[in-house]
Amino acid sequence: MSVLTEFKAALAKAKHIVVLAGAGLSAASGIPTFRGAGGLWRKYDAMSLATSEAFEENPSLVWQFYHYRRHVAARAHPNAAHKAIALLSASPSDLHAVAPFAQSFILVTQNVDGLSGRALPPNLPKESQPVEMHGSVFRVKCTKCVYVGYNYDDPICPALGGTEAVFDEDKPGLKIEVEDLPKCPECGALSRPGVVWFGETVDLLDSIYENVLKKCDLLLVIGTSSTVYPASGFAEEVQEHGAEVAVFNLERTKGDEYADFLFIGPCEDTLPKALGVEDKVKG
Repeated sequence: MSVLTEFKAALAKAKHIVVLAGAGLSAASGIPTFRGAGGLWRKYDAMSLATSEAFEENPSLVWQFYHYRRHVAARAHPNAAHKAIALLSASPSDLHAVAPFAQSFILVTQNVDGLSGRALPPNLPKESQPVEMHGSVFRVKCTKCVYVGYNYDDPICPALGGTEAVFDEDKPGLKIEVEDLPKCPECGALSRPGVVWFGETVDLLDSIYENVLKKCDLLLVIGTSSTVYPASGFAEEVQEHGAEVAVFNLERTKGDEYADFLFIGPCEDTLPKALGVEDKVKG
């Protein structure tokens, strides 16, 4: 029996399906990955850019990095893998055509590019929207008060305009004064990117474990190297209570050891085909 046939049999009996997505989901949309060939983390030390300590030491460079990521994400479009997940998240009839006994279908994404949400139709209930466990590059948080909000301006402030070349064209970073960096619209203090940095707690983690992973009987791991905690432990967590795990990645990764079903190749091709929705997500 082929892996595709076995996976479809698992879908046919699944009741609570969870998708765990990583950077590989958005690679075909032009969003740089971090760990694979040519990944951003090979060129730039993650620990020098994605920690609260780095922001305190050099908010100018960190904001230039996140301006670059905002700039790229704003111009990107959801690919067929995003659309396949969105289809099953938004449409009960399409979900039941794939998984007739499904009671829930939840996306938990490590990505901060917002593409999974943009693939969905507007005004969906919260339970149909992705759980963004690492936040969003379009979210901003005040460093002084409690303000948290979304800003889609590009650039978010005039001083950051054009600095995408620092990362896009490998040019030296600019020295931007703190007073010229993004400000809180409520109190005027320095704002920071609304993402979860290394060393910070995932705000939604308790809810993910209690309301998502404990019920999961089929986990789809898509485009992630399974190296970053806590998401790296999700596959092992669900298998402990009998769930099955399908892994979709461009190449072999550490997470393969937990795969009941393994699909190697571009997830924008393998995922829609495995779910049987390729005709519905073309274009």
